[in-house]
Amino acid sequence: MRIVIAEDDALLREGLALLLRAEGLDVVAVTEEAGGFLDAVDEHKPDTVVVDVRMPPTHTDEGIVAAVEARRRYPDLAVLVLSAHVEQAFATDLLASGSTRLGYLLKERVGRVDEFMEALHRVAGGGTAIDPDVVAQLLSRNRVDHRLDRLSPREHDVLALMAEGLGNGAIAKRMVISEGAVHKHIRSIFAKLELAPDDSADRRVTAVLRYLDDARGK
Repeated sequence: MRIVIAEDDALLREGLALLLRAEGLDVVAVTEEAGGFLDAVDEHKPDTVVVDVRMPPTHTDEGIVAAVEARRRYPDLAVLVLSAHVEQAFATDLLASGSTRLGYLLKERVGRVDEFMEALHRVAGGGTAIDPDVVAQLLSRNRVDHRLDRLSPREHDVLALMAEGLGNGAIAKRMVISEGAVHKHIRSIFAKLELAPDDSADRRVTAVLRYLDDARGK
């Protein structure tokens, strides 16, 4: 896997590069600003990029704007976005977009190497990876919608793991239940939320979080 890193914090930038190289991945370029990031993507044609949300000069949305432009140029590019804090407006827009090969993690997740690498590989493989803390905040904010109150505690846990981008097998492993039980919970979730179930992990995540996004605006 060929990777470009865009991160303005020198310690995190170099730490990420060392970590990924130690895991046998090919970090072809590191950059500290958005313009250099796009130049590196054009030059090296990476498979995956890891991009900070906020970068110089204004430290607002330069990283996101650059990532969107990189995906416009290279639609198959896998993008893993890092953020210091949960930025709910961006997270909701990303989750509702329905795009594959996208991830959104808090920077603190990098220190949990196994979780970070699992998310990176999932995104590179065409899936979605959303930080559990982001999912928890979005679900919590939207508990005002009465349809969510229809879910059992077990179904709520399954929904949160679906929103992270996990497939049935991974959910079963995380919750220590059978895949058959996961499938039954998912069918019940979609019925209670009045959503049509889908066998595709990314599409079902999109459906669930579009629903949550709609609920937030009510």
